[in-house]
Amino acid sequence: MKIISRYVLGEVLQVFLVSLAAITMFMLVVGLVKEAQQQGLGMIQIAMLVPYVLPEAMRFAVPLTMLFAVSSVFGRLSASNEITALKAAGITPMAAIWPAVWLAVVASLVSVWLNDIAVSWGRDGIRRVIVGSVEEIIYGRLKQTRSYTTRQLSINVKAVDGRKLIRPTLSVQSGGSTPPVTVSAAEAEMRADPKGETLTIVFRNSKVRLGDVSADVPDEWEQVVPIEAVSKKETVARSPSEIAMANFATERDHQIAMINQIEQSAAAKMAMGILSGRVEQTTPAAVAWEREAVEWEKMRLRRIVMEPWRRWASGFACLCFVLVGAPMAIRMRNADFLTSFFLCFLPILLIYYPIFMFGLSRVKSGAMPPPAVWLGNVLIAVWGVWLLRRVIRN
Repeated sequence: MKIISRYVLGEVLQVFLVSLAAITMFMLVVGLVKEAQQQGLGMIQIAMLVPYVLPEAMRFAVPLTMLFAVSSVFGRLSASNEITALKAAGITPMAAIWPAVWLAVVASLVSVWLNDIAVSWGRDGIRRVIVGSVEEIIYGRLKQTRSYTTRQLSINVKAVDGRKLIRPTLSVQSGGSTPPVTVSAAEAEMRADPKGETLTIVFRNSKVRLGDVSADVPDEWEQVVPIEAVSKKETVARSPSEIAMANFATERDHQIAMINQIEQSAAAKMAMGILSGRVEQTTPAAVAWEREAVEWEKMRLRRIVMEPWRRWASGFACLCFVLVGAPMAIRMRNADFLTSFFLCFLPILLIYYPIFMFGLSRVKSGAMPPPAVWLGNVLIAVWGVWLLRRVIRN
């Protein structure tokens, strides 16, 4: 029995590690290429991003490689009649399946950890690298394409000579009905704040235009732009999906306190209206902003409460995939590892992921409690146990 367990564990572990390295490398390259295209990164910035993008790539790769490993190994064992030989010797097939199940439990715990650090430490690191390198990113993009554009800012140049921008045109969108500020200059230079909060652009011999009004500025002057305006990576509001697992309790308490504060403010406003005899301040329209704010904060609270459940459910998809993949591969008796994998992955793709996304959307809307994100895992696990019983009995 121990020999069988060690043999199966070694085979599954070998395929798992090789597949994980290959798929992770592929996803890592895809992730880096995506960031490089969106942000205009250079080789130095790409190298700095590698450790932060790696957890993001691995959290998607681990469940898929776990399914690939068990489907290929058990498909080959069944095709070569090794499972049949075990049954003929009076040994239950579970002797071969249990090592894969325990490996899946370990992989699931690692996957939960990867889900946590990928969206907290990893995304924060990506943001820090991009914000810290925004000056070099802009210079690199201007040298390549002569233009750099974000939602709030646009820079076009005729040429770049070292650190000098030749004939630059800067357009800053103020927002609202205010027309954009456009600056055209003979030359300019940029320097980022060491704290990563602002970007200073020094213009020489420039013309400033605001709507229909323009003015010539022959002397040297500076335009300070917030880093959020020049960075294509959002640096403001933190999504609940980026909160570390250790901070969820604190974030939940803070969110509840904020909701209570807004509700108390609305109640105080209506009370003042009653005491002062101002009927218009006692109507629902008088506290419309507070009501909208409460709904928004409650939606964020639901996401904060849901997020730990989602990360654990996503992590333990590894175990669910193994419970389905191993018995399906045994029943199909196919030695072709790619065929076994795709035949095992197809029902998971058609059943697990739609149900998982359905549970997420219903929990976010408040229609279902947070444990509903486990619906896909539970269904796949029950199906896997049923398949295991069929394999053992037949």
